[in-house]
Amino acid sequence: MSLWQWLKYRKENGRAAPPLSKPSDSSLPAEQRISDKLEHSITHLKEVFADTDDLIVRRIHAFGRIPAALFYLEHLTDQRELQTSILRPILGTDALADKESHPVEANLINRITQDSLLTGNVYVENDWSCLIEHILYGRVLIFLEGQSKAIVAEASKKEYRSISQPETEPVIRGPREGFIENYSVNLSLLRNRLPTADLVIKTIQVGQRTKTKVAVCYLRDVCNPALVHEVLHRLNSIEIDGIVDSGYLEQYIEDNNFSPFPQIQNTERPDKSVANLLEGRVVIIVDGSPFALIAPAVFSQFYQSVDDYSERYLLSSFVRLSRLVALLFSLIFPALYVSVISYNPELIPTEFAVAVAGGRAGVPFPALVEVLIMEISMEVLREATIRLPQQVGGALSIVGVLVIGQAAVSAGFASPITVVVIALTTIGSFATPAYNMALALRLLRFPLIILGGVFGLYGVMVGLILIVNHMLSVRSFGVPYMSPVVPGQWQGMKDTVVRAPFWTSRKRPAFLHPQDPVRSGDSSKPLNEKPHNPLDPVAVGNRRREDGDPT
Repeated sequence: MSLWQWLKYRKENGRAAPPLSKPSDSSLPAEQRISDKLEHSITHLKEVFADTDDLIVRRIHAFGRIPAALFYLEHLTDQRELQTSILRPILGTDALADKESHPVEANLINRITQDSLLTGNVYVENDWSCLIEHILYGRVLIFLEGQSKAIVAEASKKEYRSISQPETEPVIRGPREGFIENYSVNLSLLRNRLPTADLVIKTIQVGQRTKTKVAVCYLRDVCNPALVHEVLHRLNSIEIDGIVDSGYLEQYIEDNNFSPFPQIQNTERPDKSVANLLEGRVVIIVDGSPFALIAPAVFSQFYQSVDDYSERYLLSSFVRLSRLVALLFSLIFPALYVSVISYNPELIPTEFAVAVAGGRAGVPFPALVEVLIMEISMEVLREATIRLPQQVGGALSIVGVLVIGQAAVSAGFASPITVVVIALTTIGSFATPAYNMALALRLLRFPLIILGGVFGLYGVMVGLILIVNHMLSVRSFGVPYMSPVVPGQWQGMKDTVVRAPFWTSRKRPAFLHPQDPVRSGDSSKPLNEKPHNPLDPVAVGNRRREDGDPT
């Protein structure tokens, strides 16, 4: 059987790779069982991995006399673990010194797995398809002459970068650790921050070729079981060759694929993931991706930052209000400018209207075309800045904003007021904490500009009504996208436009329907009595400083 035939067999049968702790199925077809002839096993594996140079076949004599063979992929196996924990114990002959009266071949498998191998996970398997998957994960296969089962020993090696600060979600005050591409490390970060037995991690595999491990994490006594069932159902329904990033899963499991608004939140931060788990959401972690998915998601989530909860509520509420102002700048400011200049210049104060008219005196384009040219130029510049190397990208952004903008005004292609409007719009889009939400607003900005240029303020209002109506129709795993504002839920509104104090938010968001709705008791309240000041100068009896007293 070639590797391609084996993959086709796996696709048709739809089997998943078993973990090391799963027992083997004793009722296997004859063609799927391994032979007790060592040479047959060697030939079969070489046929499956035909033309593969990194497959290593090591022939040995177990305990100095029993023919055996080790199979592993060179670049996926830890050579030191292989030498010290697998080869050295098997090649030793001292283990047979006190067993001369008993034939070692009768219980050879048990002798090796229970008494010899030093590696952590050891497993016995007789299914060819499972054995091939084990070797593809970096494990070592041990075949013995006269044995119809193979030993699987854990010796995989994975390279990954160290834990660093999240680059897409920087904070002023908050933890500095972020998820990385390693699946096990990401789960350990969650476990360290949430050391409770109620944290459930269910692992499945998605992708017929990549067999990517996907972990669905939730709190057993908080999260609604119907939500967990729906998430698992959508993940298990995915049929694709491979999953390379969590963004693949997001597009498969979201409710409305044609909506510009993201319905699943992604994050690099373990602390943010734990906070959402405590509210009753589900966190999805994908092997090979530093971004975890949080479901369900509502619109207000994308304008919340970790800083909002690390700082006091008055300061956090002010910053959050500034983000909403930036939202207005990012979405409707260019459309309002075009509609007012084109159709309703009487709404502008006289002095300002004279200044605007003077600035636009030499511009050959109407306001609509001028703004569209500037917006498209800004989008191209922003994309070029992201794709260029970091050392060059910063210089390009400065050159683009200063030199190109000034040159456009001097050449008469754009008026100064248009440059100011586009600059404020761009800065407003940068104030959005979530990149995918900022991208959605940038996309919606263009139809609003066209409506404002064609129909004036009426077109802008119609465009905003259509956007709001669409947002009201969107669902994320059944949760209305505008929750908790629509439908109105007072407890949830305490963490939307402003952030209420922690001691007033005693219940979890009602739109998630958690099993345990209470998150803090009545005793969790601020200091409501006259504070005791033990170091008050009057209370401790300060005395007047005498001459010569060093204190």
